[in-house]
Amino acid sequence: MSAWAQRGSFMSIDELKSQAFAGEDVQWQMLWINKNQRHQIEAILGRSFKSLRVRYLGGGSKTLWVFEEIGKELPITVGVVVDNGKITQVEVMEYRESRGGEVRYPFFTQQFQGLGLASAEQAKLDGSIDGITGATLSVRALKKIATLALFCHQLTPFAHVQNNQLSNL
Repeated sequence: MSAWAQRGSFMSIDELKSQAFAGEDVQWQMLWINKNQRHQIEAILGRSFKSLRVRYLGGGSKTLWVFEEIGKELPITVGVVVDNGKITQVEVMEYRESRGGEVRYPFFTQQFQGLGLASAEQAKLDGSIDGITGATLSVRALKKIATLALFCHQLTPFAHVQNNQLSNL
């Protein structure tokens, strides 16, 4: 596969939104990040995080996050859908690297489905992800993004929808 065949835009936010929320009326939300949360995000990413807020889509018990993380040299744009604290979908929306583009294919991204955080206090995935030879840094970037989406999801009101509904029964 040529280097240029690895690069490309594969899905828009609107396409992912319609897949994730199937016609539900969802709005963009804002998650404001405090100092403690920033430190946890920096631990997940292994780098500094300067943003004061993170934008996401939310509805019901579901959230959709779009993050960018550097693979080897360039950013990878990834959308992650979380429902009830578990990943339901991971999509590589734009891939800019010349190598490692295999991370965009379902054989890789489907490994994230059903994963959550190991615990509320421990921001790491509760399952393993198989690597791809020659795409180590891209794999690592997607794992960071998935973990970050799960961490951020638990900070939103959408993470508590099902628990609140069950306690009212």
